[in-house]
Amino acid sequence: MKKYVFALFVALVGIYSCEIDDFCSLETTPRLIISFYDVEDPTEYKEVPLYAWANEMDSIYNAVIVDSIYIPLDPSANSITYKLSHTKEVDQIDFTYEVDDVFVSESCGFKSTFKNLKIVSNTNVWIQRIDISNAIIENETQAHVKIYH
Repeated sequence: MKKYVFALFVALVGIYSCEIDDFCSLETTPRLIISFYDVEDPTEYKEVPLYAWANEMDSIYNAVIVDSIYIPLDPSANSITYKLSHTKEVDQIDFTYEVDDVFVSESCGFKSTFKNLKIVSNTNVWIQRIDISNAIIENETQAHVKIYH
């Protein structure tokens, strides 16, 4: 009888001493969403064959036809420069922003959010106009920047 009680005790201690695995299923650091619009009809999306890359980094988009792109901002800096190429025409956009680190959970850790997004300079080779529609980047639910071409 003592063997069964001891075995039951060991089994219960083993079951209750296990930790539940925590997996992060929440959103992580959001990316900047840029949507492309027709300059002649600003309410209509306009697809563009696009190459996109940040300075000193590999291409993020490589000859894809899109009407919106998701690009990362650098949480370890307060600015980033992207180059967007349409055929052989290249425009450069310099973004500045403030970074806030937000604690999400024990399993997810911290994520960065961005506020006060600004365009400090840009070239206008194929891009006609750029508007910031949302200067706070907390999620990936809507476009933050609109580019008209």
